[in-house]
Amino acid sequence: MHSLTADLLYQPRLPDAYRPGIGIIGCGGIVRHAHLPAYATLGLNIVGIYDPNPAATAGVQEEFGVGTVFGSLEDLLADPAIAIVDIATHAAVRAPIVHAALAAGKHVLAQKPLAPDLAAARGMVEDAARRGLKLAVNQNGRWAPPWRVATLLLERGAIGDVIAVTHLFEKKFGWIPGTPFDDLDHYPIYDYAIHWIDITRCWLDGKRVVDVRARDYRTPNQPPHSKATWGAWVEIAYADGTNAMIRSIGGAETARQGHLFWVHGTAGTIRGSVLGNDFVELERNGDIHRFDLDGHWSNDGFAGTMGELMGAIAEGREPFNSARHNLLTLALTFAACRSADADGGAVAIEEGT
Repeated sequence: MHSLTADLLYQPRLPDAYRPGIGIIGCGGIVRHAHLPAYATLGLNIVGIYDPNPAATAGVQEEFGVGTVFGSLEDLLADPAIAIVDIATHAAVRAPIVHAALAAGKHVLAQKPLAPDLAAARGMVEDAARRGLKLAVNQNGRWAPPWRVATLLLERGAIGDVIAVTHLFEKKFGWIPGTPFDDLDHYPIYDYAIHWIDITRCWLDGKRVVDVRARDYRTPNQPPHSKATWGAWVEIAYADGTNAMIRSIGGAETARQGHLFWVHGTAGTIRGSVLGNDFVELERNGDIHRFDLDGHWSNDGFAGTMGELMGAIAEGREPFNSARHNLLTLALTFAACRSADADGGAVAIEEGT
């Protein structure tokens, strides 16, 4: 067991001698509470930020050491000191901004979901490739410490061939009403569970998807004024019999909210939780090893996505969180939404992903 669990470098890493200038587009709550704190922890060079709402950027220079608050998108993209643009807008308006950043010669880290449809996502991927630029997606859950440990264990073959992945949200979405998320179709699948779909896509990389089934529904304890569904399940079936299941309780009444997961393999099991009661352990041959974790999704996740993009640029390789790699995540997510529209009927993913 020791050889499988030793020296797991699960925390975010930066390239040794590359600290590019970063520009941020969009300054909503996720940027203030996740992007900027993570970048400040790493000591990254935030050249400037732009948001069409001037009030959104109030105080960011003093609080986070941001260099400039730009008056326009064009001004930010024209700054030669910026090599990477972090685009943290809503998906519906993101594509033209990504294309503008690429046209300005910038590498891009785009928030998830990358695009509202696969055609738009493929267009961004092709544009970046044509220009020789890196386009990555902020699937920050890949660097949540328990999930990152699980990913590295799977790379080492710690549980043999994976035969099942299971996720359970012990979560209550009571904060959704009154926010823009309440207006999203299939919110628990499209916007929230996309992280869980994405990490499942990573853990089952190389296996062929047969179909996807999903439903979302109102939980009995949702308030009448809430619009978005809270409960949901997503099932992904693979050609070799492997199965993945994601279930959102949505209305869980518990003081121990978390997101439990199990990865079952032919030689062992990995189990854990993220975003509440974080832990991860490996069971193999009757022995259980529980890892001492340092860090949290809200910081390590956002540090990890940017650090991986920086490393890919410095080393001339594709980032692990590249937009091309993310196409399958999007295809699975969109298939799940189509299945939910069909009340759980089986849906194939779009060809070419």
